[in-house]
Amino acid sequence: MRVLIVDDHPIVTSGCRAVFADDPEIELLEASDAASGEQVFLTGDPDICIIDINLPTVSGYELARRILLRDDTMRIIMFSMNDDPIFAARAIESGAKGYVSKTGDPHDLLEAVYEVARGGVYLPPAMARSLAFAGPALMQSPLSKLNSREMEILRLLGAGKSLAEIAWMVHASYKTVANTSSLMRQKLGVRSSVELVRFAIERGIA
Repeated sequence: MRVLIVDDHPIVTSGCRAVFADDPEIELLEASDAASGEQVFLTGDPDICIIDINLPTVSGYELARRILLRDDTMRIIMFSMNDDPIFAARAIESGAKGYVSKTGDPHDLLEAVYEVARGGVYLPPAMARSLAFAGPALMQSPLSKLNSREMEILRLLGAGKSLAEIAWMVHASYKTVANTSSLMRQKLGVRSSVELVRFAIERGIA
């Protein structure tokens, strides 16, 4: 089983190697950003992709979207430092088959790979409980109003990217990105682009 991991932190990639080292069934492929991740996906023919949400250019959500456009059967696991259930919900909504927190047990990742390989969906038990019991509270989160594309644009705004840069990075027109930014301000109840950027930073999205 060929597993592609896309993460820009060498210490994380090294940790993943250690987790998978004793499993002869797994061959690990590696990439450090969305561009190289997409290239390795095309040339390496992985069975499963593990993608960090917060990649340095476009996010893991966007990379997952691009991969699924090429192969809608690809099994993707999103990997993140963020334990907020809304991020897991958005990952599953965007087509991922699993979500694993970097703050959890390292063997969650191995368990996720085998569960997803069997055709299942994987969430760590604590995350699954959070999603199950969050209910109305989850829907009251401002982030619940945003879809995965809006989350991607918000993240890039928080990272200091201009609308023109974002349009190029997400393969959309400037007008589409500008309209999305305006719509997000309405959804989140913020009055300006500066407040939108501040919101992204305060929520740990950037």
